Amino acid sequence: MRASQRKTRRPGTPPAETRASVDLTHLLDIVGAFSRQTICVVGDFVLDEFVSGEISRVSREAPVLILRHRRSEAYPGGAANAVNNLADLGARVLPVGIVGTDEGGRTLLEYFRRKRVDVSGILRVSDWVTTTKTRYLAGWTHTTEQQVLRVDCEPSGALSKGAQAAIERKARQFARRAGAVLISDYGLGAATPALARKIRAKPIMLDSRYRLLEYRGTRIMAATPNEPELEAAYQTRIGTDTNKLEALGRQALQDLGFEALLVTRGKDGLAIFERDRPPQHIPIYGSDSPVDVTGAGDTVIAVFTLAVAAGASYLEAAHLANYAGGIVVMKRRTASLTRAELESALRREATAER
Repeated sequence: MRASQRKTRRPGTPPAETRASVDLTHLLDIVGAFSRQTICVVGDFVLDEFVSGEISRVSREAPVLILRHRRSEAYPGGAANAVNNLADLGARVLPVGIVGTDEGGRTLLEYFRRKRVDVSGILRVSDWVTTTKTRYLAGWTHTTEQQVLRVDCEPSGALSKGAQAAIERKARQFARRAGAVLISDYGLGAATPALARKIRAKPIMLDSRYRLLEYRGTRIMAATPNEPELEAAYQTRIGTDTNKLEALGRQALQDLGFEALLVTRGKDGLAIFERDRPPQHIPIYGSDSPVDVTGAGDTVIAVFTLAVAAGASYLEAAHLANYAGGIVVMKRRTASLTRAELESALRREATAER
């Protein structure tokens, strides 16, 4: 790129040569290898509940809507959503985490047993509360439901030393049997930087909601923060300034010592950072008007990890994660995708290119 072109580039527009492309036929080959992979998922398991109601009237007691209950649905969330995506993509999954002996914990375990997922690494602890996020949705018969309230039920204390030790034992045991490890840290206690330092596996991938920079010095190879998480880690704002994004991405990669960093940017797509390579920008796949973004980050880390385990480069894995994210945000609730859906999207894209 000429110097004059650099001067005229707008802050929100990546240069043309950083808009990466890959061989779609090779991506299909990688997806075809998904069923031969074993992935260990260590993390915070969440139950996502959705309660739908029809607006009947305004309450006389307070200026709030009264909803006539239609249905309640429950889906795996957090690390459990990553497990669900991996299972639907055909991989063998070894989940490690903790749930309570409550209804939420039973629901998650029964869900995975029905999918024939090995749940022997998920501890049930009587004094632990299974994190449950309940979203209340309101609408009329022929209108789109809108979320009007979310209620989170979370554990109030820290994990006991005994539970932490049991999770560590299971994580180290399952990591030896897996082709890759996915750490999903929602700040609830099951996945921690201390635990990451004790896992001997390669590759290890990270999705950390609140403490990305605390994972420096671990054996983790790559992470998938979203842009707000990266901003929070460095207490700054990126906005539409791509130059600032690139500077921050390089800084995080250097500070963490990882091999790659995949930053998800919502409607602005993805940016992949690798050592000794220029940042690569990937525009979103599909619509920029998503139906529901709940859990999309779990899908991204699941596909990214699975692709690398199947032999993909970080750039190829980022592209596959981008396709997967574009598919699930067009579904309602906390969604997963199948290998057939991902293959279909790649074939359509290949046909369009031709």
